[in-house]
Formats: sequence, structure tokens, C-alpha cells
Amino acid sequence: MVSRVPQSVLFCCDHNAVRSPMAEALMKKLHGRRVYVQSAGVKNDLEVDGFSIAVCKEIGVELSRHRSRSFEEMQEWGDDLGQFDLIVALSSASQHMALELTRHCHIEVEYWPIVDPTALGETREAKLSAYRQTRDQIRDRILDRFGPPEDDVAAA
Repeated sequence: MVSRVPQSVLFCCDHNAVRSPMAEALMKKLHGRRVYVQSAGVKNDLEVDGFSIAVCKEIGVELSRHRSRSFEEMQEWGDDLGQFDLIVALSSASQHMALELTRHCHIEVEYWPIVDPTALGETREAKLSAYRQTRDQIRDRILDRFGPPEDDVAAA
């Protein structure tokens, strides 16, 4: 179900270390020329996850320079949630926080229940497999919601 592509999107999850950085980087890769994209977490107590960096690198998506930030830090740095047309929450905690912070704004908040891969898999390969599934689930949701990349649209 492709919907109108908003001018700005904020992806959020619990720590801005796995799912929302992946979503931000994938959205920038697919639609970055026409959409302003950022990400945040309920908390900022972790650096971007190494497995996330690795599985994104596999598909040509840069994530190693991402710096995690929380909703609170966004506000401290002067970022206004009101500047976003859409907030996509990738965890229930971030959905709750986004709804609370935007209760006086007219901002659409969508919830995409994306599995947190951090506790999955015993071996390195099993962990990478779980992270790949999360990456691919996010990519598929982005493509389903916002359509193919701009270059594909122009070629069609």
C-alpha cells in the first residue's frame, strides 16, 4: 500500500542503536533526495550496534557514522518534532513516547512492529541472520509504504 511520500520522516525505537538507525539509513538510500529523514530513541544509552553496521554494509548502506540520540537530546539541541510530517515507531515504547510528545501537534504516528534482533541467535552467524531479517523487514516496509526509490519511479 504505497501512500504519499511525506517531506520529513522520523524513525524511532528504544535506543536508536539498531532498528531506527537502520530505517533512517535505508530511507535515505531509497528516498533521501526527496525526504528529510532522522531517527531517535526513547533513550540514548548505546552506540550503534556492530551487527547493524555489518548487515547494512552488505547491501551498500552506510551506518558506521551514525550517532545515537534520544528524543530528549533532540529537544535539547533545538530539533522540533513538529518539523516532521510522519513519525514511524519501530517499538511499542517508542510509539508511546512519540504519541506522548506529539499529543499537542498534528503529526501522524505510525507503528511498525519490527522485531528487536539483539537477543536472537547464539552464534555470530545466527545473530547476523536475525539482523538481516530485521533489516529486510524494515526495507520491505519502507518500499511498501513509500514506493520504489526515486530513480525507479523516474524509469517507470
